[in-house]
Amino acid sequence: MLKPSTLLALDDVSISYHTRAGAVPAVTGVSLAIDEGEAVGLVGESGCGKSTLAMAILGHLGGRGAVVGGEIRFAGRALAGMSPDEIRRMRGRGIGIVYQEAMAALNPSMRIGAQLTETLIVHRGTSRDAARKAAIATLAEVKLPDPERVMDAYPHQLSGGQQQRVVIAMALLPEPRLLLLDEPTTALDVTVEAGIIDLLNGLRRSRGTAMLFISHNLGLVGQLCERVAVMYSGELVETGSVADMFATPRHPYTMGLFSCIPRPDLPRREQHLTPIRGQVSPPNARPPGCIFAPRCDWFQAGRCDAVRVPLEAVDLASDARVRCLRWREIAPEPRPAWEALATGAAEQTILAVSRLDKTYQLRSGGAVVRANQQLSFDVPRGRTLAVVGESGCGKSTFANVLMGLTSATAGEIRFETTDLAKLPLDRRPALLLRDLQMVFQNPDETLNPCYSVGRQIGRAVRKLGVERDRAGVQARVRALLGLTRLPAAFASRRPRQLSGGQKQRVGIARAFAGTPKLVVADEPVSALDVSVQAAITELLRDIQRNQDTTLVIISHDLGFVRYIADRVVVMYLGQVMEAGSAEEVFAPPYHPYTEALLSAAPVAGLARNRRIVLSGELPSAMAPPSGCPFQTRCPRKLGAICETERPPEQLLAGGHRILCHIPPDELGRVPPVYAPEETLAVD
Repeated sequence: MLKPSTLLALDDVSISYHTRAGAVPAVTGVSLAIDEGEAVGLVGESGCGKSTLAMAILGHLGGRGAVVGGEIRFAGRALAGMSPDEIRRMRGRGIGIVYQEAMAALNPSMRIGAQLTETLIVHRGTSRDAARKAAIATLAEVKLPDPERVMDAYPHQLSGGQQQRVVIAMALLPEPRLLLLDEPTTALDVTVEAGIIDLLNGLRRSRGTAMLFISHNLGLVGQLCERVAVMYSGELVETGSVADMFATPRHPYTMGLFSCIPRPDLPRREQHLTPIRGQVSPPNARPPGCIFAPRCDWFQAGRCDAVRVPLEAVDLASDARVRCLRWREIAPEPRPAWEALATGAAEQTILAVSRLDKTYQLRSGGAVVRANQQLSFDVPRGRTLAVVGESGCGKSTFANVLMGLTSATAGEIRFETTDLAKLPLDRRPALLLRDLQMVFQNPDETLNPCYSVGRQIGRAVRKLGVERDRAGVQARVRALLGLTRLPAAFASRRPRQLSGGQKQRVGIARAFAGTPKLVVADEPVSALDVSVQAAITELLRDIQRNQDTTLVIISHDLGFVRYIADRVVVMYLGQVMEAGSAEEVFAPPYHPYTEALLSAAPVAGLARNRRIVLSGELPSAMAPPSGCPFQTRCPRKLGAICETERPPEQLLAGGHRILCHIPPDELGRVPPVYAPEETLAVD
């Protein structure tokens, strides 16, 4: 029986896509309800059916997809009984959607104002002048500075965070009762992400908008939602309140998701990621009985594979449900201790960066962009350095200089005895090319779809001079696939036949083709599901341990950084704000910018002493602020000294460095961002 307050109801919904090979089931028997003003999270790995469910709610499955069972009701009406005109009206006035990629939802050839006003004109019949006024007011409501300027801008003239706020404003303009949010913050920095989540929480309070928040990030779900539904291979496997599920996950898959999440509040010696083994079964080859059985550590033959497992109520006092026959018998196992790397008597420096500058001279107007300013830090051999900061802070510019894709303007990057700062890629000797390799963020952009995996890895083996004859190359390819835990048979596969995690492993195998001394990994896990992230993270650690490779990680994921890094460099607007060991950087005294980054990082079930959401946008590198580069956004700004004088570099114990006017003893009195963790409190 549905409650009077129920806005959206899915009753035993099944969805299939029709192909030449027959019907492929994407969603099976999903039942879910969302009340007026309620936020529900829908989580699970890629391909589990989350976005398919959202498209079905919108009535927008395309020609090949169809709801083949059950019923979707919105505001008491079944979607199946609506005419095409009624569905179109419902999409704007009843249900709005915010997509993962803002640029995919914005027309690059139209100004923002034209796109926003069109929404109201089509869905509400508003006049053009009234629509423009409403659009400006909504842009202000989503905290976009200078809405008039934004209205006249094209999408490419806005930052990623601004584009996403425009898409949210576009969805809100017709005043929908339900907002579908499909991974709306995946491509954003943690500071922008925190602002978007606070914005959505504020809109719920002010407008009473109900939300279905689709994400693989349990931390964000905990910040926005009251209830959560966990989806696996097209089925719901667990539902319940956020507080209950985060404290006591019951399904083995939910437990597995939590075991894959690194914790920025804990030293890595106190945690160990445990990836979920195996792969999701194909939609047309799901196992009998429990669909999670092939990957479950608690699988029991003859019981778990006998009959289809129902979604069972946990008790009468809550709405928690779980699809597992053994949920009363199992419990999360303690994580094994992290295995530390061996430490020698004295660490040898393999990479020394000294007063590195990189400036770009723009053709138009002669403006100068100072992408890197006075960067100085060392990297010990066999250790991991993480470079963190928001987009535009200069992380990738430093990586490009290091890899020879561009040359420094001044300063040094000394790799062993060679200065790389002004040594471009085409002038580097073959041995140096073998010693320095890179793993890129998106393997799809670096793998040729026309060639097999083995051919692409083999080409790297030959180019780096490791092996020349065919037999030697093939043996090396097999060894590299084994190193990255891929079957040797994958050598004959093409990239399209691999999952995202498998393609990233191929990228890692190619980077290690010549047994490099130093590998740069640019956001190596940001585009992957949490279970795949955990597997790739452990793989990098194992390879480093076995081959004594030095890693330079570029990332905005502070949980990942806390787990994998020995040393951390925090960059802002091209400058190093803080540098030190991971233990030093993740505990007071913090630089105010580091404190804000840690506060913004979403972590499932982790209590914080406070939230710090930075106001304003990242200043332009063409016109950086005077004095401290962070002073325009700093919540601990002292006053005029921060605006007029460059802050001193304060050297603390153990080589910990902070660029700030605030005295070290005052910074040391700032309480930790993360509260002492006794229980899994929901943020």
